[in-house]
Amino acid sequence: MDKTKQEMEIHGEQRWSEVLKPKDNLLNIRLGEIWRYRDLIQMFVMRDFVATYKQTILGPIWFFIQPILTTIMFAVVFGGFAQLSSDGMPRLLFYLSALTIWNYFSECFTKTSSVFITNASIFGKVYFPRLIIPISIVVSNLLKFLIQFSLFLGFLIYYLIDGGYPIKPNLAILLLPVLIIIMAGISLGAGMIFSAMTTKYRDLTFLLTFGIQLLMYATPVIYSVQSIPEKYRGWVMMNPLSPVVEAFRYAFLGTGQFSVFSLTYSASFMVVLLMVSVVIFNRVERTFMDTV
Repeated sequence: MDKTKQEMEIHGEQRWSEVLKPKDNLLNIRLGEIWRYRDLIQMFVMRDFVATYKQTILGPIWFFIQPILTTIMFAVVFGGFAQLSSDGMPRLLFYLSALTIWNYFSECFTKTSSVFITNASIFGKVYFPRLIIPISIVVSNLLKFLIQFSLFLGFLIYYLIDGGYPIKPNLAILLLPVLIIIMAGISLGAGMIFSAMTTKYRDLTFLLTFGIQLLMYATPVIYSVQSIPEKYRGWVMMNPLSPVVEAFRYAFLGTGQFSVFSLTYSASFMVVLLMVSVVIFNRVERTFMDTV
C-alpha cells in the first residue's frame, strides 16, 4: 500500500519528481511523453542529417548525385538494354519519379531496422522513450526526401517546358502528404519489427540489403504496372508499396495505375503493421539489453 505524504515526511524518505515504470500495455505509445522529449527528436534529426556527410568533400550535394546516378543507370540498363516500357514518358523522369518516393522508404527502413543494435550504448545509460529514435529517423529522412523531391520537380518542369512528352500533372498531387505518411508508416513499422528481431538473430542484418533489392523489383520502380501481363498485375498490387509508387507517378506524370481502393489497402496495411510493430518493439525494449 502506498505511503501518504505525511508518513513519508515523518520517516524522512525522499520523494521522487518522476517515477519510471514498465509499460503495462504493450500498445501504449505514451504520446504525451514523446511530445515532452520533442527537443531530443530535433537533436537526433540534426545529428543524422549532419553526421551523414560531415567528412565528405561534396557534402549535401550527394543528396542530388545519388538519385541522378541511379536514375541514369536504370535508364541505360532497364530502359536501353532491357527495353522496358516507360509509358511514353522520358526515361529519366520516369525512373526518378519512382526513385524519389522509393528512396524515402528504403532509407527509413534500413536505418530503423538497426535501432536497438546501433543505439545500445545510449539506451543503457540514459532513459528516454525508445520510440524517439525511430521517429527521428523518419523525420530526418523526410528532409532528404524534400531535397530529392525538389530535384525531381526541376526535371519535371524542364520536360513540361520542352513540351515533347504527354506529361499531365493532375489534382492527385494533393495526395502527396498521404503518400508520404503511408511510406513513412510502413517503413517505420517494418523497421521496428526487423530491429526487434535482430537483437537475437544478427544474421538478419546481412539479409537486409538483399531483401530491399528484391522488394524493389517487386515494386513498380523500374517498370510500370501497365507494362506487365494482366494476370500478374494483381500480385504486384498486393505489395502495399506498389499503389503508393503508382499514385505518385500518376499525380505528377499522368501515367500509372491510380486507385483509391488500392491506396486504402496500403493505408490499412500501414495501420495494422504499426500496431503490431509497437507491441513487438515495446516487448523487446524491456529485455533487449540482456541480449544485445
